[in-house]
Amino acid sequence: MLGEAVADAVDRIEDLGGFHARFLPLRRAAVLSPLIIAIAAAFGSWVAGAIMLATLLPFGLGMALAGTVAASAAARQLDALSRLSGLFVDRVRALPVIVGFGAQARIGRHLADATREVAARTIDVLKIAFVSSAVIEFFAALSVALVALYCGFNLLGILPFPAPEQLTLGEALFVLVLAPEFYLPMRRIAAAYHDKQVGEAATERLEAIAPAFGPSSKPPLVSPPSLCFDSVVIDYGETAIGPFTLEVAAGSIFALRGATGIGKSSLLHALLGLAPIGNGRILVDGRDVGDIALPGSIGWAGQSVAFVPGTLADNIRLARPDADDTAVEAAAHRAGLGPMIETRGEGMALPLDHRGSGLSGGERRRVGIARVLLKDAPLWLLDEPTADLDAGSAADIAGILVAAASGRTVLMVTHSAELAAIAASEMVLA
Repeated sequence: MLGEAVADAVDRIEDLGGFHARFLPLRRAAVLSPLIIAIAAAFGSWVAGAIMLATLLPFGLGMALAGTVAASAAARQLDALSRLSGLFVDRVRALPVIVGFGAQARIGRHLADATREVAARTIDVLKIAFVSSAVIEFFAALSVALVALYCGFNLLGILPFPAPEQLTLGEALFVLVLAPEFYLPMRRIAAAYHDKQVGEAATERLEAIAPAFGPSSKPPLVSPPSLCFDSVVIDYGETAIGPFTLEVAAGSIFALRGATGIGKSSLLHALLGLAPIGNGRILVDGRDVGDIALPGSIGWAGQSVAFVPGTLADNIRLARPDADDTAVEAAAHRAGLGPMIETRGEGMALPLDHRGSGLSGGERRRVGIARVLLKDAPLWLLDEPTADLDAGSAADIAGILVAAASGRTVLMVTHSAELAAIAASEMVLA
């Protein structure tokens, strides 16, 4: 499930923080500090130092036992969290389809069930954490008590065995002061042991999805491709839409029209691997879409234009990070942003926040078109590029697309009959 993979890529990175920031430094301290303290205590009483070292064994066994149980509990918790996050992401992405089919109540129940599962898994992990901490604290108190008993009985001369050494009051106090410090690093690492289990479980999940985000050995698109949707059914689990069958000729503009929620945008998402295909197949130049490296070969303009804090140039350059300032400005002017750039003193250095505040709806659409123009990809996917625009702005963007799309394959989703008129082929979904 794509949503689960995305949630893993985001949330599991955060789970590594406690492992690297807390557990690993404490583990190093737990190895060195007890040895140093035991050696120091041996100058006061070598027997007390030996007792300290000997009591490390129950600590190790207790932590190993707790770790084994906690590891499986942490893995189950992360599985439940990933399922919940993935379910939420996927359902939000399919929200128009869910609303269109009246499945809100059913989806709400599924999310509630997933939330209860996460809560139950979290309680299981907390139970193990509390029990393991209690066990470690018990062994720490017992170990300090053994040292204290030895020192006290030695001073009183009532040891039940021949005294291997004779302690003075100063030596006994010195050892008793060091004894709690000997076990402190291990108590701290026990408290952070949950971070270790969560971090290791997160690492396993990240390693499992790493190949999907790494370099691809699949061939990229080098020329405008032909597209074929062969009886494609998009299956969101509770709701399925389709089948859809259509063909887009290489180097042509194809328009998809239809009512809201019918599945137009879902077809674009399925081509990108962002929607689950239940049946059918998608072919790109006669090859399965899964055998083509589409990322990097597509110009995309969606219904909403995403922004990042930075300048206007930074936001357009997202399409091609290596583009120079001249190419970025040229794409902005081709997209019709020239008048806005000239009337504002900052020009391409115009600051924008993550909402694109200060830009009109038409200007935001033009930023999305500028990214497509800068990308200069052989395949363009346009999802409602003129939605919510006035007739004049929509006509301007349609003219820009006609002039710039020559020699490219363009699959365009729109409600606008005027925009669809620029396409060589059109299909109305019903």
